[in-house]
Amino acid sequence: MAHVVDGARVVVVMGVSGAGKSTVGSRLAHRLGVPFLEGDDLHPAANRTKMASGHPLDDADRRPWLASLAEWIRAAASSGRGGVVACSSLKHSYRDAFRRTGAEMRFVYLELTPEVAGERRAHRKGHFMPAQLLGSQYAALDPLDRDEPGVTVGASGTPEQVVSAALEAVLGPDG
Repeated sequence: MAHVVDGARVVVVMGVSGAGKSTVGSRLAHRLGVPFLEGDDLHPAANRTKMASGHPLDDADRRPWLASLAEWIRAAASSGRGGVVACSSLKHSYRDAFRRTGAEMRFVYLELTPEVAGERRAHRKGHFMPAQLLGSQYAALDPLDRDEPGVTVGASGTPEQVVSAALEAVLGPDG
């Protein structure tokens, strides 16, 4: 059992590309009054280059990125403020690495059909990850398990609807 870091909860907004992680995560952080991290910002340049060239990342590629994310989570919890981070967190093992930080965690999985995700990706401009990698994300995706502190939120609504559902999931109906 991990030692729990004294501090506040860290929320990980997770899902495939196009699910709305950045939009929902930043708005959720604003509503909670906590720092926000766009997890993609911590990818090493080699990861960005690999994805931009149409090649999916493997576990070895993700290892330094996951370590950087875990360190941010640990620091955010230790600060006493907590925070919100948007990152794919596709595999159970990745989420376990975050939980091993000892931070109080809450995962919000933004669930989206491949069709809707593909449509959103087709209209997205300027992102380093090409739409053709979406299938590899779904192939790697482990939805939340019962042992994980989190909830699944449908992500096909408007950003505000999804943020409201995520906020209720994090705080409860009276929060």
